[in-house]
Amino acid sequence: MNDKVQVEVLGLSQSPTSNGSYALILKEVDGDRRLPIVIGAPEAGAIAYEIEGVHTSRPMTHDLIKTIVETFDTKVTEIFIHEMKDSTFYASLHFYGIESIVDARPSDAIAIALRFDAPIYIASSLLDLAGFSLDEFNSPDDDIDGDEEDTDEQDEDVDFFLKDGAQKKQPKKLSELEQLEAELEQAIKEEDYEKAAQLRDQIEGLK
Repeated sequence: MNDKVQVEVLGLSQSPTSNGSYALILKEVDGDRRLPIVIGAPEAGAIAYEIEGVHTSRPMTHDLIKTIVETFDTKVTEIFIHEMKDSTFYASLHFYGIESIVDARPSDAIAIALRFDAPIYIASSLLDLAGFSLDEFNSPDDDIDGDEEDTDEQDEDVDFFLKDGAQKKQPKKLSELEQLEAELEQAIKEEDYEKAAQLRDQIEGLK
């Protein structure tokens, strides 16, 4: 399926938009698109434990599912995040030797996929719709436009002092767009990709 691309878990961060929730960041394996998905704390813990190789004294829910699946001589071959409705993502589990496909939340599906070392796929159209690329925020045109804006501001400074001499120029107040762009740059530096995606959408709405 041409619309299917492989992604991997890039990391987890506490979600600034939902109390007690976490942002799971998925990264395109053969590209630079990224997708933040808000998940619950239990699922975030299950994913983090598997990534870090932490083993609990008693099996967690996703460990139990793995044991049950293996009991029936099959395994998870892949998961596919294929749809989004009302800001909710939908995923499916695919099994070896079984035609049936099981519907699942992406957080649970990913926690299980990690335990089977199974690949994680997502519809490319979903990455285009809900994800973002770092190139969107660091295009060559941005530098060129920035230089032109700096030159214009320098010209304005010269005109101001020629006209008003000793009068002190008041600091220029940032516009809403400039403030959002500054916040976006800071979010990317801090690798807060969920916030970066939200800021990107706000910026696009102002342009």
